[in-house]
Amino acid sequence: MSIKDSILAAALVAVLPFTCVAQATPETEPDVAAVSEEVTEGDDSAQYISPEEFVASLEFKTGRVVLGNDLATLNLPDSLVFLDGENAQRLLVDAWGNPPDDVPPLGMILPAGVSPLAEESWGVTVEYEDSGYVSDEDAADIDYGDMLKDMQADMREANTWREENGYEPVQLVGWAAAPRYDAEGKKLHWAKELKFGDSEANTLNYNIRVLGRRGVLVLNFVANMDQLAEIEASVPAVLAATEFNPGQRYAEFDPDLDTVAAYGLGALVAGKVAAKTGLLAMLLVLLKKFWFIPVVVIGWLFKRIGLSRKDTASEEASAPAAPVAAPAEAKVEEPVQAPAQTVMDLNKPDDAGKR
Repeated sequence: MSIKDSILAAALVAVLPFTCVAQATPETEPDVAAVSEEVTEGDDSAQYISPEEFVASLEFKTGRVVLGNDLATLNLPDSLVFLDGENAQRLLVDAWGNPPDDVPPLGMILPAGVSPLAEESWGVTVEYEDSGYVSDEDAADIDYGDMLKDMQADMREANTWREENGYEPVQLVGWAAAPRYDAEGKKLHWAKELKFGDSEANTLNYNIRVLGRRGVLVLNFVANMDQLAEIEASVPAVLAATEFNPGQRYAEFDPDLDTVAAYGLGALVAGKVAAKTGLLAMLLVLLKKFWFIPVVVIGWLFKRIGLSRKDTASEEASAPAAPVAAPAEAKVEEPVQAPAQTVMDLNKPDDAGKR
């Protein structure tokens, strides 16, 4: 199976549980004829927008870009361009086929001169976790070799639950790039190589964290494993371009006014959830897709099947492709964090505020 086929299969697996839910509640499902009429009522050119028209509709920015409410600034070189949150969400969902998020990213960095729909394209989602001041006092003491072994053990343990409940297993193959911390710039970056189920192609999860006074800028690369060399060559430019603005910088931390995060530097790599509970951490992983979905049609589809992960986290969005009914009298212990239903959800921090 090719990478494109495996990606498409993952998307179908993600959508099937929701279509099953919709079929299970006929009283809320509109008549098929009415649905067909609704879909075809609109302008045909809008429903079947071409890839070229879609790319042309994206509003790319260059040079200096201010993030959030004067939170941080990107000083982009000529080799990089930027999409704001709305346009980034359109690219991630409508073109690359990822499930929509209730909170769009602050934006997305992309290589200049490359169509975002081309196979060689990649992107960097930019988000902000309002989680407090993260101490880097443990930076010199972290053994990332031991951490990797612990993360792999956690992954194997989590896979038992995943397989019992109808999810494909996920293997943490190893570091695609070992964690590196710039103590002066307060920037941490690392990359993991992941294998989903029987997929022939592994997934690259490249992460950058920029520490600030009250939280962390979260930059995640959306790319394929075979693009690692290109991504590594682009990391210095992305790191250099990203800075907190005055008033938000790490050195301006005021212990009398600011909140200290409940975790340290190592937990940014291992994951806050893992650090707190011993469960598999939740960090964002996206997987780009090399096929194009008509924009209006897919937007209509997501609304029709109610694809909202936060609003339906315990029901629809957590339902595996082949649900396994729990015993009627089973005693419920502490709530269990369901594993990622799609590659986008793997290791996503759901306990951190975002802007």
